[in-house]
Amino acid sequence: MNFNTYKSGNPTLNPKNFRTVVRPGEEVMTQNGAFIKTGILLAICVSTASLTYGPNGFGFMIPALISGFILSLITIFKKNWSPITAPLYAAVEGLLLGAISFAFQMQYQGIVFNAVMLTFSVMAIMLFLFSAEIIVVTEKLRSIVIVGTGAVCAVYLVSFVMSFFGTQIPMIHSSGPVGIGFSLVVVALAAFNLLLDFDFIEKAAATRTQPKYMEWYGAFALMVTLVWLYLEILRLLSKLNKR
Repeated sequence: MNFNTYKSGNPTLNPKNFRTVVRPGEEVMTQNGAFIKTGILLAICVSTASLTYGPNGFGFMIPALISGFILSLITIFKKNWSPITAPLYAAVEGLLLGAISFAFQMQYQGIVFNAVMLTFSVMAIMLFLFSAEIIVVTEKLRSIVIVGTGAVCAVYLVSFVMSFFGTQIPMIHSSGPVGIGFSLVVVALAAFNLLLDFDFIEKAAATRTQPKYMEWYGAFALMVTLVWLYLEILRLLSKLNKR
């Protein structure tokens, strides 16, 4: 496969984001290095989430949301800054997720623990399926996941715009069969995006042309998918609890 023509469902893992030449004497990106740094970012995220997991955390939601968006843009356009911006992004996302998680926990006891366990379980399962080549990322699978992810983004965008007019797309946010089915599809798409992310990082590392700091960038990209997966699992569990 030509690395330059490869596409991932995660927009942060666009081939254009990866430099193709390593300077003389510069260390190169490795797959294990990217996964280790993903673990570091997860630890940071969980640690800061504990700080806002409570009623006092709601005041951090908007600043954390804005800061996370800004840091993600900086990381995408200044990838050589990712050893600094990726941990900062993980810390800010933790603050946001802590407050959001507490809001869900107040409505449904035990939902956060279940969502966290399911998120890590899905990540571990998808990594195993990828490593054991039980599921092979083919061009057809990649295309399906990318198209599906784009469709979900479009639905969420339309729903967001409609909310300004006091309405929303019918049924997908409900706890009925359609709403639960929609959430299941989105969770599955997020999980399969992890496969695409793993595959992309593996192939990027295999080229031996990516500088060492791109391990942090790859870890940041995985964090983006994992945050999405966790939020979608929370939404799914909340719908199931309403029934």
